[in-house]
Amino acid sequence: MSLPTFNTKSPTIKRILKEASELSSNPDPTLHAAPLDSNLFEWHFTLRGPPSTPYSTGAYHGRIILPPTYPLRPPSFRFLTPSGRFEVNREICLSISGHHEETWQPAWGIRTALWALRAFMEGDARGQVGGMEMVKSERERLAGESRTWRCGGCGGRTNDEILKEEGGEGTEGGGKQEVPDELKFGFRDEMGKGQGEMDARRKEKEAEAVSAPVPVQTTPAGPSTAVTAPPASAPSTALQPTRTVPISPTAQPPLQMAPQIRQAQSDGVPAWIDKAIAALVAALAFMVMRKILL
Repeated sequence: MSLPTFNTKSPTIKRILKEASELSSNPDPTLHAAPLDSNLFEWHFTLRGPPSTPYSTGAYHGRIILPPTYPLRPPSFRFLTPSGRFEVNREICLSISGHHEETWQPAWGIRTALWALRAFMEGDARGQVGGMEMVKSERERLAGESRTWRCGGCGGRTNDEILKEEGGEGTEGGGKQEVPDELKFGFRDEMGKGQGEMDARRKEKEAEAVSAPVPVQTTPAGPSTAVTAPPASAPSTALQPTRTVPISPTAQPPLQMAPQIRQAQSDGVPAWIDKAIAALVAALAFMVMRKILL
């Protein structure tokens, strides 16, 4: 049977081949993962159980499906070996899986995701899709049987044989690896809690920005206009909202009176005095002209 050919110039293919080479050249005694010879987008993994748990003596086998746009989108995971923690051959809903693409980061890889998957085994299902509850004694029994479980797609080897041949002898239960904080939110409620903490920090920053002093931009006064602060007893109109008055085509625009009003206010003389003076001047002029004509 001829092996399938792949476009080695594709960024996705390059990334998959790079991760496969890295996992092969830097083996981990606690896990093994590799793509199938017939399909680069389907991987099989073998994972030792987390230490100090009912799964510590176990070795579990599973399958990884990579999307066509990996690593921009996350892989999906399912266990093939019974564990009492995850349902067999059912896709698991976790922050590292395709169920929650919003929490996945392309910088993560298969090795990091498997470390997180092992860490998730230590928790309870709590209604998680693909998770299950089982008493501790049954999980310990399944852990003992898991070591001799065989995968037909991996040459019929047992989980123990795969880890010894591919990952080295190692120690039972494996060691502790550093899992990114974002991947520690394995379940929906934990991810909600983590998001809540991030939202709280964001609100604190927004509150600090609002409470900071804001510079006030003022418009320079004209040459004939003096800007003075109003007296404490006088009502201030600086903060009153501006009302927009519709102007009909036949009405005289009120803006024409604005210069006179501003001038009267700036001189400190009431407008009625100006009008009285103007009327008196007009009356005197009328009387002078009348005398001349008579």
